[in-house]
Amino acid sequence: MKGFRLLRADEIECRVAVAKASGISLLLYKDARADMNILDETVGMFCWQKYYERDNRNCTVSIYDKDTKQWVSKEDTGTESNTEKEKGLASDSFKRACFNWGIGRELYSAPFIWIPSTACDIKANSRGDGYTTYDRFKVTSIGYDDAENINQLTIINEKTGQVVFELGKATKKIESAKISELHLKALLGLLGDEGIPADFICQGYKVKTLNDLTEAQHTQIAQNIKKIKKSYESK
Repeated sequence: MKGFRLLRADEIECRVAVAKASGISLLLYKDARADMNILDETVGMFCWQKYYERDNRNCTVSIYDKDTKQWVSKEDTGTESNTEKEKGLASDSFKRACFNWGIGRELYSAPFIWIPSTACDIKANSRGDGYTTYDRFKVTSIGYDDAENINQLTIINEKTGQVVFELGKATKKIESAKISELHLKALLGLLGDEGIPADFICQGYKVKTLNDLTEAQHTQIAQNIKKIKKSYESK
């Protein structure tokens, strides 16, 4: 069974863990869409499945092993989020089950990420008993050593565009994967359904053919297909 690749920068998100008057600490995490995309890309969209139990608290992710011709399963338990508790619980249990498969496990090697108050806007919270920030942060580059531990990381403040955290120099950079055949077929079907010619997409992304798109660009197109259609129709 083929192993899973390491996460790219565009698949990693930042969450504020602690906020103080002097600064904030960030945690790195992946969302469920990254897990689904990597599963589709690695084993194929028809060769994995997920199953929930205990009101979404437990998720089992099963992958079909073509060598042994058997389904292999791994499961884990999630925790509720502060908003949309049922949806958050299902998403968290799914992501944890995918961690058990090894997807995104490299995030456990993330360094302590501290952003000083000079690099972000920190405010007293509404309760008056602590601090918060409404700034958003983005991972713009990441690299790994030979043991697949994070050894290079760059994070920016999306509001200001300022680099707020930098770590080391990568020995193994993760490049954007080219679109898979399965995703290419899905994209062609989507464009056909919406009446958008492939040339319009190629011009917008400055590529010669759809084959030159990356998986990240495919995801972006699928998520914004209505806006793209509107843009095409307004030409």
